[in-house]
Amino acid sequence: MSTKKVTQVISPDKLDLYDKFISMNAEIKRKGTTLPYTSVNGNMFTFLSKDGKLNIRLPAPDRESFITKFKTSPSVQHGVTMKEYVVVPEFLLKNTNELQLYVDRSFEYAKTLKSKTTTKKKS
Repeated sequence: MSTKKVTQVISPDKLDLYDKFISMNAEIKRKGTTLPYTSVNGNMFTFLSKDGKLNIRLPAPDRESFITKFKTSPSVQHGVTMKEYVVVPEFLLKNTNELQLYVDRSFEYAKTLKSKTTTKKKS
């Protein structure tokens, strides 16, 4: 059994920005300790990667316009392109009001997805 202590890898400034825009929607709750994310019905819709980049899940029309408008790209994690996710540019992470529009769209989209059951046992 591993006794490794998990350390925070994301800067406190990025975590503060993440928490700030999440708190703007009372229905959204942050999850994850070292790698924060949000999910609804077992479907993740935002997360901060180890390097502190915000990734957001969007439906196809919003995803394409987001990539074009903000000159960004699909999310790639561990060498695999994550379908439906885009990388949020640094400047947009700091623009909470504009970002909130996309977070709300992402949340609404995730609610339409088929629910996933959790494998985590409740204590």
